[in-house]
Amino acid sequence: MSKILVVYWSGSGNTEAMANAIVEGIESVNGDVHLAHVSENPNIEDYDKVIFGCPAMGCENLEDGEFEPYFAECESKLTDKKIALFGSYGWGGGEWMYLWTDRCKDAGAIIYGDGLICNEAPDDDVLNSCVELGKEFVSF
Repeated sequence: MSKILVVYWSGSGNTEAMANAIVEGIESVNGDVHLAHVSENPNIEDYDKVIFGCPAMGCENLEDGEFEPYFAECESKLTDKKIALFGSYGWGGGEWMYLWTDRCKDAGAIIYGDGLICNEAPDDDVLNSCVELGKEFVSF
């Protein structure tokens, strides 16, 4: 069974709620998962698969105080790594997710889906999508 890391940064709690729902989905199909805030600085090399979560900040960028430096360190380790991306945003159309997905592809990652995004707080539909992402990612 694959070891899965869900690592996230959240300012308002929206991305954290999404992370918890993803973990719920993974656990519901008996997946081996570890949830970590980015401040824990988890080593992605200890895991077979990684799900990264970060909201859009500023001009549709990744949060630059903790998450961006962490992710930049991870980029060279993404070659052939199965990953998924998620996060929330408060304005714009979610462009940061497209840019982030392209960045991961350029680093050689194998990406599940197109990135799960949520405008503002996740509603029941978004949380259900997060649970489904978790369930499906186990067998990805």
